Order: sequence, then C-alpha cells, then structure tokens
Amino acid sequence: MEKDTYKTIEAATPEILFKEKGSKFYGYALPVASEMEAKEHLETLKKQHHNARHWCYAWQLGKQYEFYRANDDGEPSNSAGMPIYGQLQSFEVTNTLVVVVRYFGGTKLGVGGLIQAYRTAAQMALEKAAIVERTIDTEFVLTFDYPEMNTVMRIIKEENLTILHQQLELNCTITIAIRQNESERIFGLFEDTYKVYIQKLED
Repeated sequence: MEKDTYKTIEAATPEILFKEKGSKFYGYALPVASEMEAKEHLETLKKQHHNARHWCYAWQLGKQYEFYRANDDGEPSNSAGMPIYGQLQSFEVTNTLVVVVRYFGGTKLGVGGLIQAYRTAAQMALEKAAIVERTIDTEFVLTFDYPEMNTVMRIIKEENLTILHQQLELNCTITIAIRQNESERIFGLFEDTYKVYIQKLED
C-alpha cells in the first residue's frame, strides 16, 4: 500500500549556533509551502546576517517528497548544501527549509571539516523542531437533497471523515477530506448510497 502520510515541522525553530575553529555556523529550520516562500526566508536571513560569508541551504517540498534543492553558496562543491539536505532526509521531513549561515573565523576547515560542520548545524536546527505527521488527503464533494442528510452524516461520523466545507439548504453540498489509502473504499460507500452524488476534487 502506498504511503499516505508525510512529516513536516510545525514552526520555525530558534536559532542554533555551532562553532568550529573560529567559524560560526548559525542554523535555522523553517516550514515552507513553496520555493517562493523559501526564497523569502533566505532574503530575510541574508539581511539579518549581512556580514556573513555564506548562506547555505537545502529545502524539500511536496507531500511525496518530490522536490528538493541544495545550495553551497560559494563553499566547495557538495560541502554544504548536500550535507544539509542529507539531514532533511535523515529526519524524513518535507515542506521544510534549513539554512546554515557561516561567519568565517580565519582558519580553513577543509572540505571534510565543512561537510561535518554544515551537517552538525543542520542536525542541531532540526533537533529543535516539533516534527508532526500529516495524512495525504483526497478531497471529494458530496451533493444530495436535504432528506438524505441523516444518511450522509451517519457515514461521515462512522468513518471519522473531515468536513472542509458545507452548504446545507434544500440542495446540500459537503466537501470532505479522506485519507488517500481509504479514498476508494469511502468513495464506493457514497456512490452506493441512493440519491447521493460524489465527485473527486482535482488538485
């Protein structure tokens, strides 16, 4: 059965600081819903840390974890963005941006040292996050006449379905959310109910 849950972080984490041979690495984990939102957070952090040398980051987006980006921002190739992205994978979170801001301390760390430092700062930031599991839901619209109300409400209650929107007049419409793995079975329940019309809402 296909996985129909995903993990994300509930809120932005407090700033963490990791020090290595004089260099300072400030780590942040932020919930994001789009690449645009990730860029806005990055701009804010660049203004906040305008004297820093590097603003390296990685984000992962999509309920199926389908989109990601990692950026070294001037550090040696794959020494910053990918170690940060590795922590997003390790914590299994999506719709999350992790930024690590580096102030150079005068001593070069070498590629191995950089990988370790960026990975540690990203890990520390994510350890501060409240990670929540959410279900991937499919939305459906039910249309029926008022007399069918009790039947519809009984199924909604028995199956513990989420009502997103309802308009209850002579002609009633209710928008419901169903966990992806349950959607076909529930669809069948309503489809077999006399005088109730169910339709899937397309994304």
